[in-house]
Amino acid sequence: MAGHSKWANIQHRKGRQDAARAKVFSKLSKEITVAAKMGDPDPDKNPRLRLAVKEAKSISVPKDVIQRAIAKATGGEAENYDEIRYEGYGPNGIALIVEAMTDNRNRTASNVRSTFAKNGGNLGETGSVSFMFDRKGEIMYPAAAGSEDDIMMAAIEAGAEDVESDEDGHWIFCADTDLNDVSTALETALGESQTTKLVWKPQTRTELGLEDAQKLMRLIDALEDDEDVQTVTANFDMSDEVAAALDA
Repeated sequence: MAGHSKWANIQHRKGRQDAARAKVFSKLSKEITVAAKMGDPDPDKNPRLRLAVKEAKSISVPKDVIQRAIAKATGGEAENYDEIRYEGYGPNGIALIVEAMTDNRNRTASNVRSTFAKNGGNLGETGSVSFMFDRKGEIMYPAAAGSEDDIMMAAIEAGAEDVESDEDGHWIFCADTDLNDVSTALETALGESQTTKLVWKPQTRTELGLEDAQKLMRLIDALEDDEDVQTVTANFDMSDEVAAALDA
């Protein structure tokens, strides 16, 4: 068990602050529509859809928005989206994985490549950085959910692999294929989680100073502003002082 990435904590708080933004809602709605189109429209029978709906609810996406996204898939109105992963390097050699859903591969590839280039990064080939990450399920509970020992015991009994805890909360990790089962077991033991999702977990993290962290944040923010980009993951961390400056 170890302290969680300071960057992950900033992402967590930023996600809550941005919850009202239409762009965030749009990205989650797209994931819900794709999940519903690929499988059963009933979240109880479709693990991917269940997780997408859960994540949307965690940042207060309205129920009617969620229902419209599902109805769009079942009504045959949904666009055909391709799921694409881009990999590259940001300032100071930080590895980045960018996941996108797009109805126009050429547009998205051009935009992502341009964003990397304009912000001191380099877009690489598929596989150029993903070997530095592990695909995992991540279930997050607030610190108030229990002590580190209680959370660890519940996670072990649920079939999880690891727990990282700090003053902001508890992050429980499991095999990507076990996420639905582990999250369901944890709900019985601990109640509703704050977030439940698939992530790219860095095997190691490079600590950055404020100037390098600011440069990297500009790249990440620019990538996240692209309507086709769903998630951006980077293998960096920072000191408490740098985190506080970025989070200000």
